[in-house]
Amino acid sequence: MRKFLGYFLTPIFYTCFTLALLLFHPIQWLCLKIGGYNAHKKSVDILNFFLVGCNYTLFNTVTFKDNKNLPTGQPIIFVANHQSTFDIPPLIYFLRRFHGKFISKVELVHANIPSISFNLKHGGAANIDRKDPKQSIAEILNLANNMKQKRWSAFIFPEGTRSRTGKMKTFSVGGIATLLKKNPDALIVPIAINGSYLMVKYGPFPLRPFTPLSWEVLEPLETAGLNAEEIVKLAEDTIRVRVEHD
Repeated sequence: MRKFLGYFLTPIFYTCFTLALLLFHPIQWLCLKIGGYNAHKKSVDILNFFLVGCNYTLFNTVTFKDNKNLPTGQPIIFVANHQSTFDIPPLIYFLRRFHGKFISKVELVHANIPSISFNLKHGGAANIDRKDPKQSIAEILNLANNMKQKRWSAFIFPEGTRSRTGKMKTFSVGGIATLLKKNPDALIVPIAINGSYLMVKYGPFPLRPFTPLSWEVLEPLETAGLNAEEIVKLAEDTIRVRVEHD
């Protein structure tokens, strides 16, 4: 029955999602040209508010457990598991106060996806070419420098690719290690994402309705005396407990 209903509700979801992207593409451009970074970021935040709201067309619930004790004005590396494309809008919207940037595939910049490609190109993301290690490192170092100088934060999915079963993959060290070289005092904050893999259980069509989705921002890790590999392993283990044993 749930899959059957998905055939009727998914077109509504995609229509709302696409309209939001199309509407905010010129808005982003205008905000960037007239108001610079701050105005552009505000437009992106509002866009992601609407993208989060699209979940309700599927009768999915969105639960975001924020951590209000986290300091602003200090670089934070948010480390999360990755279950679907739809993991991203709630991170951008609910944690907008931290100016978080993503490490993304450069292909998404060149894909000319309304709003998304524009934001990746102009919003401060590290857009990496996985076939070009030198370019990838340079992009991540540029993000690391911006974190240090502008007090931005970063979102990173160390699994590399999305988990289609909810079972986490082993975290990769590379991106986090590079960010830490420039920002050794950055907080490492794990985020546990649950349920979004079920939303795409049947693939991109139909999407699964009546699915509870949750994001939980955990406490910063105690990283004193740990190297990058140990920090990443600690983040992985901390998130795994919440995701696979909830």
